[in-house]
Amino acid sequence: MIKRVKSVFPRTLEPLNPGPLNLEDKLLKNHKELKVWQKAYELCLKIYKLTEKFPKEERFGLVAQIRRSAVSIPSNIAEGYNRGHRLEYVQFLNIAYGSLNELDTQLLLSKDLSYASGEEVECILEDLYELERMLAALIRSLKKK
Repeated sequence: MIKRVKSVFPRTLEPLNPGPLNLEDKLLKNHKELKVWQKAYELCLKIYKLTEKFPKEERFGLVAQIRRSAVSIPSNIAEGYNRGHRLEYVQFLNIAYGSLNELDTQLLLSKDLSYASGEEVECILEDLYELERMLAALIRSLKKK
């Protein structure tokens, strides 16, 4: 005779954190109130302005790649936040973090190819590294919960 053992797993899977995420000790209305999203959005605008000056032959090459990476950062922060589940949010933040590192490489390449001045790139890289620290801190804090 087989003895039935009570399962330790719930019959239905409940979301880890249904509804809006509670960040910075207050409920945020939407992702646009996140400082990390705001910083990523500003960085994206700067990238678009920077790449306007790149050579026309790079329009479908490096310019497109840089812009895709830049747009991916605030987009993934927003998408993850609006999923409403902590682990999904962390996954999307990690994708944004990866795009941030792609952008770092692409900016260094554009400087070395003389498509942008060292001063312009360094200014944007300062913002990028600040955003990197913010994203890393947010990911760490969400993993602890």
